[in-house]
Amino acid sequence: MDFNKVLFVSQEISPYLPASKLAKSCENLPQQIQEAGYEVRTFMPKYGCINERRNQLHEVIRLSGVNVIIDDTDHPLVIKVATLQPARLQVYFIFNDDYFSKNVTKDLEINTSPEDNDERSIFFVRSVLETVKKLRWVPDVIHCAGWITALTTAYLKNVYNEDPAFRDAKVVYSIYDNDLAQAMDVRMGEKLAADGISEANTAPIMGKAVDYIDLMKIAIDNSDGVMQRCETLSPELEQYIKDSGKPFMACTGEALDPQSVIDFYKSL
Repeated sequence: MDFNKVLFVSQEISPYLPASKLAKSCENLPQQIQEAGYEVRTFMPKYGCINERRNQLHEVIRLSGVNVIIDDTDHPLVIKVATLQPARLQVYFIFNDDYFSKNVTKDLEINTSPEDNDERSIFFVRSVLETVKKLRWVPDVIHCAGWITALTTAYLKNVYNEDPAFRDAKVVYSIYDNDLAQAMDVRMGEKLAADGISEANTAPIMGKAVDYIDLMKIAIDNSDGVMQRCETLSPELEQYIKDSGKPFMACTGEALDPQSVIDFYKSL
């Protein structure tokens, strides 16, 4: 496939957060893809520990103000933006008082209040997609990294599959190490079903505490391509990817070769 625009949906990006393998990859790869001549946008949560003044975040009023309804409760969306140097890459931050401002220490809300992670993930994913629509920017490739982004694939293939902004996009999911603090709420399947996620996706998790393996299976099921960024995959996930028949790329080192990633995108 030919492509020009790439949307990155990331759990962590350095230097806004400490330089883990996930955060460094989500910093470097978008910049490298942009430097290769492609148009790039990238999104991450605005965690409470991110210093807005030091990182020069500012609110984008025209994109803020949407209410995202989860389990019959309205959650206002605030969009902030910063510029990642040296490539001058725009990074959009998803913010909401209920999910991303409980913590002002170095620990992330996904770890300090994991009981909210199902709704936090749903809010983040839906907010990203609604914001991209408001930007009137149509991505050709959507590359997701980190468990908090896993549901992006399901929403794209079930809820936004006929939306002109996304219907032709190819979706890539990168699997990193399991850093999910605890299993998610047993009502997560119900909440996803209420949003229009198909029974094929929700039946396996209905009435159970959703764990990392469950999330990865949802991401794989709804992706057009899968990348391995962890050192090893569990035998269960390894077999699941194999059985899916999805295009697969393994890159377990610290750095990604941008040309290899571009070639992977083109192969989809």
